[in-house]
Amino acid sequence: MSRGDIDYEFDRVDRAIVNAFQGGFPVVAEPYEPAAAALRERGVDVTAAVLRERVAEMVEAGALSRFGALVNAEEIGGAASLVAMHAPPDRFDEVAEQVNGFREVAHNYEREHPHLNMWFVVSVADPDGVERVLTEIEAATGQPTYNMPKQREFHVGARFLVNGPVPEGDIDVSAPGPDPTPTDRDRLTPAEYDLVTEIQGGLPTTRTPYADVADALGQSTEWVTETIRRFDLEGKVRRVGVIPNHYALGYTENGMTVWDIPDNVVNEVGPAVAALDFVTHCYRRPRHEGVWPYNFFAMTHGRDEAESRKRIRQVRDVMADYWNVEDDDWDTLFSTRILKKTGIRLDERARANTEESADPEAGGPETA
Repeated sequence: MSRGDIDYEFDRVDRAIVNAFQGGFPVVAEPYEPAAAALRERGVDVTAAVLRERVAEMVEAGALSRFGALVNAEEIGGAASLVAMHAPPDRFDEVAEQVNGFREVAHNYEREHPHLNMWFVVSVADPDGVERVLTEIEAATGQPTYNMPKQREFHVGARFLVNGPVPEGDIDVSAPGPDPTPTDRDRLTPAEYDLVTEIQGGLPTTRTPYADVADALGQSTEWVTETIRRFDLEGKVRRVGVIPNHYALGYTENGMTVWDIPDNVVNEVGPAVAALDFVTHCYRRPRHEGVWPYNFFAMTHGRDEAESRKRIRQVRDVMADYWNVEDDDWDTLFSTRILKKTGIRLDERARANTEESADPEAGGPETA
């Protein structure tokens, strides 16, 4: 599968938008004015109307992968896991087709490794369903799978900053808007389920995106903004903002660095590596004896191989503050081909975790 060529030239205003709003965007009825005001305070002369037009243009061109709420699927329901396997070179395309044929497989990458050359994500509505899918994949391909579920998340927050205004990406526009109280409910109400499925692909790039979502759901704008803000506080939404297409920004190299860290220091090392601003994902995962010795994953991105390797060296330098890193204690698996990249079936995972009827105070209608 091709990574795709994005025909879009980022000017100064575009770059300011990309830098400023990856970390957040106002959750108010008309969000573009406070967002534009924050840019004007940083010397970027832009109106709310122009800001909205630029966001819409970048979404349409594919320069932004999404505008809106980044839903945290893990907190919505179901389960997902990273899985590795060996696809024999003479059967690689056949095995890839077989694996990709499973609807539970969301992302699948070919990666540089002498043995485990195929890496994919399995996403299921049933929290216990990953092993069932892997059994079926093994039967279909004749190849063993190596399940590497997340044991601890140290960081998830892909931020891709570019040269231009707001170079630190440190604008905070989260102050305006509702201030809801988080709940301790694990399950969604039907109304919340409808909201999740409505916003999972992004917000409309209209002047009043939250009101338009509310109209589509038959809810009030206030309920939509309050629920999204509450989801943010509860962890069901990681952030609201722009998510750039990192390939369009020139970040074409992604390296999955893997490390065999002594178990007694891994929980100290994790936060230190996660603090590096170019590390986009950082997890502890299980080893597989005799096949896979690594228990720590850190994903980095670079605009070329040289930048990627420089950043990997920086990760190693941080590691070296905690333990004696030898050359055979780590590896980097660069992706060479995207084999499949689809959604993670969030609607099915959310549906399986939805109550039979809504809490009347949540604003949702009862279901049959």
